Amino acid sequence: MGMGGTPILLFEEGTKREQGKDAQYDNIRAAMTVADAVKSTLGPRGMDKMMISSAGDVIITNDGITILKEMDVQHPAARMMVEVARTLDEEAGDGTTTAAVLAGELLKKAIGLIDSNIHPTVIASGYRMASERAIEVLGTLGIATATDDTAALSKVAMTAMMSKAVTGSREHLADLAVKAVGAVAEVVGNRRSVDLGNIQIVKRQGGSMESSELVQGVILDRGPALRSMPKAVKDAKIALLSSALEVRKTEVSAEIKITETSQRRAFLEEEEASLRRMAGRLRRAGANVVISQKAIDDRIQNILVKEGVVAVQNVKAPDLEKLSKATGANIVDRPSELEPGDLGSARSVEARKVEDGELTFVTGCKDPKAVALLLRGGTAHVVDEVDRSLDDALNVVRLAVEDGQAVTGGGSTAVELSMRLRDYADSVGGREQMVVSAFADALEVVPATLAENAGLDPIDMLVELRNAHQGGKVNVGVNLLTGKASDMRRENVLEPMRANRQIISSAAEAAIMIIRIDDVISAKGSPRQESIGPE
Repeated sequence: MGMGGTPILLFEEGTKREQGKDAQYDNIRAAMTVADAVKSTLGPRGMDKMMISSAGDVIITNDGITILKEMDVQHPAARMMVEVARTLDEEAGDGTTTAAVLAGELLKKAIGLIDSNIHPTVIASGYRMASERAIEVLGTLGIATATDDTAALSKVAMTAMMSKAVTGSREHLADLAVKAVGAVAEVVGNRRSVDLGNIQIVKRQGGSMESSELVQGVILDRGPALRSMPKAVKDAKIALLSSALEVRKTEVSAEIKITETSQRRAFLEEEEASLRRMAGRLRRAGANVVISQKAIDDRIQNILVKEGVVAVQNVKAPDLEKLSKATGANIVDRPSELEPGDLGSARSVEARKVEDGELTFVTGCKDPKAVALLLRGGTAHVVDEVDRSLDDALNVVRLAVEDGQAVTGGGSTAVELSMRLRDYADSVGGREQMVVSAFADALEVVPATLAENAGLDPIDMLVELRNAHQGGKVNVGVNLLTGKASDMRRENVLEPMRANRQIISSAAEAAIMIIRIDDVISAKGSPRQESIGPE
């Protein structure tokens, strides 16, 4: 109210506003709803979700980030949770479900703290202290995973796929992931670096998951330009071109006037000669395989087929880059620039019919810096799930290779961190002590959810895990195959250190961000209004 009791209108008519605890509770409940949506998918015994788009497309998966991306979330606080999950997926490639569940539990604990009249700023400060301490302790729990330790890396990959539909083929797929990452890993400075962009993924329906294979080279999603070209070339010398193999058009409008038949014949002969010179340049350089990003003139195709040269046209630019890394070939703009040193090599270039299409396999490359994975499955849904599962496996192996460290899974690390944080809370003064203890309690949601999703009693399991960890057994977690607590290192359940670090950091950041909002102003007509309710 202004002076004299006159109301002051700050906002447009119809604007909705929520303040204080009402705004905090509403935001927290919305974010917790997102966490609850994926909670039942956590772990090897987690359930699947069926996502149906407005167009009728169906996705069946228990992959957390896929579910969150497909959800049409309107509430802004809930969208924050989705964005945090997206960031985690980009940084670590796995752990999005765990991060969402942990963030939801931190928010649930925050409600109790707010009800106890602990200010949101104090809660945010305590959560930061707890997350920093947890990450510090996490660093002491690492297990070395050397780049050449394929057994340990396979364990990391299989752990990431334990909760997926590909569980029956996880050993084969884990082997593919480890070999693929090992092939593209490079030493940059004093550390290993892995660019997953150098691993090509090609999906084809048909066959079993076990028939998925690693190709030491590249797979092109098309066959030779002409059916009459050889289907296979051994000891291939490969030329990569970024421009079209055709007579170039002038950059400005031009008109050629032909008044005599001899002039027309001469013009066509010169054009033909130009095309022959292009083909001749390719052959003189020693190429027996030509792969072009653009089209290849039909007449050049006919010339090349007579020379026994295989030509593939309209290849995607990223695939051309991968071919360069795999075969050692230099990408040139036009044939006149091609030199013998620009050619790449491969033991074989072969066109194969896979299901209803033709693929060209460039294989047997020496020390390739790009490789391909051909993924198979009985149905389109299965192939897509294999793709999602292998993406998780590739990412966790990448992290293990780059960092050289892993931690045990099955909730064992979460329980150990929880116990260490309770000890740390005793040394923290003020109300932050209660907040740190709440963070410690929230961490136990991971083993509790794993147990619950497997049909076990979460309370009994937590009691068993706490007793084991109090006895110094830091690797004991939930064994979902036996329904008992057991040593996760002995059970080969390993997760990358960086993914766990990012899970704790991301969950804490998401919770803090939502807790600190105490005023929500929604413009007239915004989707938020429905969640605020009537005035």
